[in-house]
Amino acid sequence: MSAKGGEARFLLAKGAGRQMGLLIYLDGAFIPREEARVSVFDHGYLYGDGVFEGIRAYDGRVFKLEEHLERLYDGAHHIMLQVPLNRRELAAATLETLRRNGLQDAYIRIVVSRGVGDLGLDPRKCPRATVVIIADKISLFPQEYYEKGLAVVTAATRQRCSDTIEPRIKSLNYLNNILVKIEAVQAGVMEAIMLNTQGYVVEGSGSNVFIVNKKGELITPPTYLGILEGITRNTVMELALAAGLPVREDIFTRHDLYTARECFLTGTAAELIPVISVDRRTIGAGIPGDLTRRLMERFHTYVRSTGIPYA
Repeated sequence: MSAKGGEARFLLAKGAGRQMGLLIYLDGAFIPREEARVSVFDHGYLYGDGVFEGIRAYDGRVFKLEEHLERLYDGAHHIMLQVPLNRRELAAATLETLRRNGLQDAYIRIVVSRGVGDLGLDPRKCPRATVVIIADKISLFPQEYYEKGLAVVTAATRQRCSDTIEPRIKSLNYLNNILVKIEAVQAGVMEAIMLNTQGYVVEGSGSNVFIVNKKGELITPPTYLGILEGITRNTVMELALAAGLPVREDIFTRHDLYTARECFLTGTAAELIPVISVDRRTIGAGIPGDLTRRLMERFHTYVRSTGIPYA
């Protein structure tokens, strides 16, 4: 793929003019979803070797694109993965993917894998990374749960230790999170919360955790516990501080979770969603709390008034 004047140039795959639904960006070309293919020798498929980002677009604006790309490139740098596009080119490709699919509100998935190699682990056998951008709709939870709240459980699966794999790398290996999601499904709920090996609350299968304690303080686990530093998490903290709400990062246990006045989860796909019970212990009054609702309203207003326009 070549670039001119810092802007990405794109190819339209044969047949893509007869759009068969979604168009997928794949290594510089836009290909109908039904025809988009990645090699079985790609190390992203074989070993989960790569990084990704989930991003949202609201009303024709991409929310926190620069922050997401910074995390993507930081993770790629950490694992010595050379992204074949610079940030400006990847941003342009992301916006163009949204335009070509005619999406005003969307979930965007950028995937950069190690690329095609052999059956060995050696990343030097992969001469060029594979870049995929998907723009589509997403709905993690039915709307009724945003209004009435989620019941969740705590998972037996523990968070991976941060001294083994750096949690700030949003890698393609999500098996630990999938095991947590399986526990939620087996328990008959839609989400589960992980603890670390010391018993402290860390995060959900794909979300960050917040509680409101009896003093009215908004608390979320600190990053040093081994959580992914969520961009929605950071946005919520900024909105809370701007509104004069007491917010801090601190450790807490299941007991603090059970006895919290309020609880909610945050994530790019989930946004903000209230939690009304944990392990069958009712949280607060068993309905979404006032502070949670206020932050949900502020967040929804904020995301639709900021971001990079592309329409």
